[in-house]
Amino acid sequence: MFKIAPEGHPFVGTLALLSLGMAMTARVCGGAWDGAVALATLVLVALAGFMLYFFRDPERKTPDRLDAFVSPADGRIIVVRQVVEARYFHKPCLQISIFMSPADVHVNRAPCAGTVVSSRHNTGKHFAAYREGASIRNENNELVLESAHGRILVRQVAGFLARRTVCRVGPGAALRQGERFGIIKFSSRVDLYLPADSVAQVAVGTRVRAGETILAVMEQGSGRTSHRE
Repeated sequence: MFKIAPEGHPFVGTLALLSLGMAMTARVCGGAWDGAVALATLVLVALAGFMLYFFRDPERKTPDRLDAFVSPADGRIIVVRQVVEARYFHKPCLQISIFMSPADVHVNRAPCAGTVVSSRHNTGKHFAAYREGASIRNENNELVLESAHGRILVRQVAGFLARRTVCRVGPGAALRQGERFGIIKFSSRVDLYLPADSVAQVAVGTRVRAGETILAVMEQGSGRTSHRE
């Protein structure tokens, strides 16, 4: 069954109604208006089709590994490095960043099981999301999770086309690994800050899928290998 994210319903519904309205106008007007109205109708139908594609929300199989962190987003890895996270943790972390193009699924998923400690929206600019510094300067939403391996940070970052980050959960919410928690509208990026002793399983340029691709594992523990929906 084809599923779209709830945030896409207003876009698809509005464009579908406009398309229907234009088609009815073509029937009424006729004559010289036929070509222009038909073209406008095709454009609206095409836009509605793009919105259906953009807001698609496919099911994913999440690896059942307690020692692993899965990708919170679809896209391409643009950063893998050890940094000192200065806003929340003030200590070394493994940063992994994913760039999402307009063609990627934009629904975000929890990288591990945990309880939401805080969810904070920060206003900002709309520079290209892949640029250095965009994580802090652009509009973003920061989600801190308390996990079995300590606290982690997931930052949803709006990009040049993206104008809104959506986080559906607040403090106290319990998330399962791979569970949907939000979406970013149009091209954007997601930054993930993990414990410093986690080991990256991806490199810059790797293509990843939200809820499925393992980004990093903890040094201790072998994890489990069965799967769940």
